[in-house]
Amino acid sequence: MRTETPWGPWAPAPLAEVADRFAPLRTPWWIAGGYAVELAVGHAFRNHSDIDVTLLRRDQLTAQQVLAGWEWWAADPPGTLRPWLPGEILPPTVHDIWCRPGRDEPWRIQVMLDEADGADWAFRRDTRIRLPLDRLGRVSADGIPYLALQVQLLYKAKSRRPKDEEDFTTALPVLTADQRAWLTETITLAYGAGHAWAARLRRHR
Repeated sequence: MRTETPWGPWAPAPLAEVADRFAPLRTPWWIAGGYAVELAVGHAFRNHSDIDVTLLRRDQLTAQQVLAGWEWWAADPPGTLRPWLPGEILPPTVHDIWCRPGRDEPWRIQVMLDEADGADWAFRRDTRIRLPLDRLGRVSADGIPYLALQVQLLYKAKSRRPKDEEDFTTALPVLTADQRAWLTETITLAYGAGHAWAARLRRHR
């Protein structure tokens, strides 16, 4: 799926290609966004305008290693793009990096930086919300690491764009009781008790 943006077109790389590029890393990485939801539910169900890979902020320079020779542009500040220099440690305010093979190529991969505190993942929008890093992701039947479903939905709960609503509706039946309980608690903590998804989670059995 090709889409236009003010900073040039997006033509997301295929999931298998992205997984192959990041597979050599010895540090953790996970497919994120809508593809993570599809990996969790076990089938594709919508189009994607981009493809996201989550890295821990402390491992950010590994993106430059696996995408050597590409262009890397940081959203710094959000809503703008500027070149990410080789070896540069990005400030804590930068969470998104757009990557493409060259200046005249479309954007292919988005890298998202997530926070860690020792052996724990910390939700950057509310650091009271944490998980052990070994529970942050899952691995698909094809061996692709992806962000745990409840964590990905927590991120999506903020915007609730049409694609986020579709992802939540599709994912709701496959959430385990523990995942529903965790997601209900964390959505309420981060976004308030009146959040519509929290109410739907409470009703779903």
